[in-house]
Order: sequence, then structure tokens, then C-alpha cells
Amino acid sequence: MKTDYSSATTPQQTTQKDGYVDPDRPLCYLGGGEAEVHPLDMALQNHIAKLTGGISPASVALAWMDWAMHIAVSPGKQLELGNLMQRQVASWPQLLAPALTGKPEESEKNVAGDTRFADAGWANWPFNAMSQYFLQRQEFWQVATKGVRGVTAHHENVVNFMSRQLLDMVAPSNFPLLNPEVIANTKATGGKNLMTGAVHWMQDNGLEFQLPGIEAGEHKTEQLAYQPGRDVAVTEGKVVFRNHLIELIQYAPQTSKVFAEPILIVPSWIMKYYILDLSPHNSMVRFLVNQGHTVFMISWKNPGKEDRDLGMQDYLDSGFFAALEEVGKLTQHKAVHTVGYCLGGTLLGIGASAIASDHAKEYTHHLPPVKTVNLLAAQTDFSEPGELGLFIDESQIAMLDAQMWEQGYLTGEQMTGSFQLLNSRDLIWSKIMREYQLGTRNSPNDLMSWNSDTTRMPYRMHSEYLKHLFLHNDLAEGRYEVHGHAVALNNIHVPMYVVGTARDHVSPWRSVYKIHILTDAPIDFVLASGGHNAGIVSEPGHAHRSYQHLPADQRGQSFQQAEDWLKVATTETGSWWTHWQAWLAKNSSDTQIKARAVTDADLGVAPGSYVFEK
Repeated sequence: MKTDYSSATTPQQTTQKDGYVDPDRPLCYLGGGEAEVHPLDMALQNHIAKLTGGISPASVALAWMDWAMHIAVSPGKQLELGNLMQRQVASWPQLLAPALTGKPEESEKNVAGDTRFADAGWANWPFNAMSQYFLQRQEFWQVATKGVRGVTAHHENVVNFMSRQLLDMVAPSNFPLLNPEVIANTKATGGKNLMTGAVHWMQDNGLEFQLPGIEAGEHKTEQLAYQPGRDVAVTEGKVVFRNHLIELIQYAPQTSKVFAEPILIVPSWIMKYYILDLSPHNSMVRFLVNQGHTVFMISWKNPGKEDRDLGMQDYLDSGFFAALEEVGKLTQHKAVHTVGYCLGGTLLGIGASAIASDHAKEYTHHLPPVKTVNLLAAQTDFSEPGELGLFIDESQIAMLDAQMWEQGYLTGEQMTGSFQLLNSRDLIWSKIMREYQLGTRNSPNDLMSWNSDTTRMPYRMHSEYLKHLFLHNDLAEGRYEVHGHAVALNNIHVPMYVVGTARDHVSPWRSVYKIHILTDAPIDFVLASGGHNAGIVSEPGHAHRSYQHLPADQRGQSFQQAEDWLKVATTETGSWWTHWQAWLAKNSSDTQIKARAVTDADLGVAPGSYVFEK
């Protein structure tokens, strides 16, 4: 009998053993059979979360206590720090000499390669002395917070991260009177930069204000600079299926013949899908359609408070499985190239593992076969998740649960704040300096506009994926359950194409690479230049793009360690999209078929309706 993917699991269908409380109380997802949480506890923790921005005070305090208590009984480490301090103090007379002699001296420009001190003015005294002193403090705390015997790895990373955050707050580049670039600009413009910056600040805080003669440029508004369906997400297509969680878009063919196997793309639900269908010149969807592929895209609903009980199983059943079933119907059960980006790739890994499992026949027998699995900046092993792991421990997850408890979801703004913290030097402090002190604004582009189009995550799903994936790494360790049965990635035997990005703060490429030790499937791994978003949106013709892959004579070799792979990988200039297209063609049927007309399901045209939900 066909499995019904049209409705989600409701809390009334879930027992207390599964971690849910009486439905008459506000729902508190616990996961893993823990004791029921009293609403008074959640209410108090909810207020604490509002004050701390979702950061657990207990988690932070425990990390600092762990570090402080162990460094207090580490005389060898203290001696190392004392020697470092002594060497740094020995350089102070040279830094202060110009003040004593009255003869300013210049130092090498940007000695440490720190972009905050790239301006030529930082080579002049006293700015060179301030920047060098700051960099010394930075070096001291880097050494002090690393390698203290007995401190847990998680606590060490938290303390190291927090020390960097605190130092970045007091960097001399943040203060107008200590920043030579701001001082020079203020002199040159007669202070106009500071007035413009003040206007920027007021506009960004919801105060519409304009000074005569001050051109403030673009500022935050409710209206996106690049509108879906008008400027971005404009590839021609139609919505061919809709349920309570997804819309499935089929794109119109652009060639007379197409590959027999269609492509189903599973984007992450923590972002709008059109990151993969931006402007016509950098749309991955348009590129694939122009290459002769039949492309389907999932567009996730932006959940509200009423969706608080949607869980990972719902996203699998009503998302990936439902879409795959519909693609099978529309293409006469042709094998499907499946593509997952970011968290969508993790979901794809879970789904592909389930489909390949012997236990899954009862709910996957009617699905079309999976031809290939393509993971784009997607983690399947979360043992080393990068700096996102700083926000993941039992105490922190409890605080996040409390933060979502009242509203039923995590907002896009709350998620954005966490990502900004990971790169606060560039995304917070340098941005403040540019926009509020220099009075400049970056011209908006499609990627920046998309980044402002935030989404929400349901309470239950967010708790589940943090606990089962980030905290316990259940998928990689074979404990993740789908419909009551554990699934394993080593069930996957179809060819896989896996992409990591070199400067990824969300899915570090070495973590992405760990798929090699989780499955025996043939894997083609590519390391693209750029970060989590820009490295994936890397269209042919984009300047300064490159990617690394194994040369032809090394293909078939097994490199379980990322560093071993890196030693033999070759670098190609240009977009990895062309390399991927060649791989897809090689893993498709030799004979192409007549292009498929888009089915008119009377559900509207692309980009659909869910993408517009705020």
C-alpha cells in the first residue's frame, strides 16, 4: 500500500516516552526519553534566553571554570605564558621610542596580515604601536586558551572563541579616534562621513532620517532589493505538487532532447531555495536546464507557530520522499539524480540511506530508484562541525529549546546572529567601521538580498537535528532512526558527487570529506574556492573561481583522510559546475529522450507561493 506523505506527525500521536509532555501544557520537546519539563522551568529559562540572545550562561561559565581551574595547576603553561609576555614587553621600548625621541618611525604595513590594519595609515606612529600591542594581546590569549592539559576540547574551543570575540570588540580599528583611516577620511570630507554614518545607524534601527546634502545610500527596508519572481528565481517553470510543507517546482526544458534521468534538488530549509536560482547569469537551475537536464526543486514552507511540532521525520516524509514520489510519477519512474545543499544534503543522506535499507521497503517500494547522490556543502558526520559546534552542548540546547518554547520556532534573525558571531570581525565590527564611521554602503547584490530573506525553523525539528546530529552524531554512528529503524550511510552504493568549500564556516570541508569513511560508494570529491554560499554559487565565467579534484591517474584511489587527498589534488581555474555537469552526463543514460513538457497542475508558476512567506 502506498505511504501517505501528506500529513505530519502530531504531538497527540507521540507518547511521553518519546519525549513529549501532556498536550494541555506548552509542548517541550526533549528527545530521548527524558523526564517531563515543568512549564515554570521553561518560562524562566525562556526569559533568560531573551536576555542572553539564546546563549546559555551555564555553558559559558562551565567552560571558563574548566579552563581557569586547569591553568591554575599548570605551572609549565604559566611559564610558557610568562616567557611570551616577557618577549612582548621587550618590544615595547621600540614601539614607544617615537614618543620619547620625537622622531616618528614607520613599521611594515599590515605586519600580521590582519585586514583591519591594511590601511597605509597603520604603518605610522602611534597607530603602528596600537595595532602591534593589540596583536600581541591576541597572540597571548591564543596561546593561553589552547593546549591546557585537562580542559575538554569543547570548553577549550568555547574559551578560545570567546577570548577572540572580546578582543575583537576592543580592537583599535573599531574606534574613530584610534583609526587612521577614519581620521583621514574625516579630515578629507569635513566630517561628512560621520554624519552619513549616523544616518546609516538611524536607518538601520528603524528611524527614517535624512540630513540635507547627505546621500545615505541603500539601507535596511522590508522590501528586498532583488525580488523573487522579478529579479531572482526567474527560471521558467511551474509548481507541480504542493503539500503542507513543500512546493515542488518543475522547470521548463530549454533543449529539444534531455537526459532520461531527472534531477531533484533538496535545498536547506534554513534558507529560501532560490540561492540555487538567483539571477539568470548565476542560476544553477538555469545552468542545468540549459545543459539538457529535467530539473525539479523543493521549495520549503516558512513555518509558523502552528508548525512547532513538525520534526525531522516530517521533513523526510512530507519533504524528500513526497517530492521523490512525485518526480517518479511525472517521469515514469526513471532513476533520479538527487542533489542536496547544506542541511538539505544531510536530509538527502538520511533519505538515501533509508531507501537503500532492507527495513524501508514498506514505505519506499513505490519510489523511483536513486541514480546518484550529490551533496553540496553538506555534512553527514558532525564530529567536527567547526565553530557552529561552539553553540552545541546539553546546556546550550536546553537554552535554545527554552528560547523557542513560547514562539514555537527559531527566527531567521536569531539564526543570522549566530552565523554573524562566527565571523564577527568581518560581519559585525568591520561592517560597523565601514558603514557608521567611513559612511560607506556596499552596493546590494542578489546574494546579499537573498541572505536577508530569512526563514524560520520549527521548535521540534530544530531540537531534533541539534540533538541527534550535532550533539550525538547519530547518523555517522549508525543510530539515526527512520520509522523506527536505524539507517546507515554505508547502505548507499550509488555514485556520489560531494562538494566542499574552502572557506566554509557552516560546513567545514574537512567535515564534509568524512563521507569517505562512512560509505563504500564511489565518491568524486571536489573542493571549491569560496565560502558556504559563494563557493556553491560559482557559475562559469565568475572571476577568481577555482576548484580542486583528483587528477585522472588518481581516480579510484581511496584517501580516507582529507589531508592525504589534498596532497594529490589538482587545481583547475574556473567553475566546478562544468566538472559536475560532465560527471552527471557520464552517470546518465547514453540515449537522450524528447524534452518533457511541464505538467500543468493548476498550482501556479515558479517560484510558487511558499517562497514569498515572511
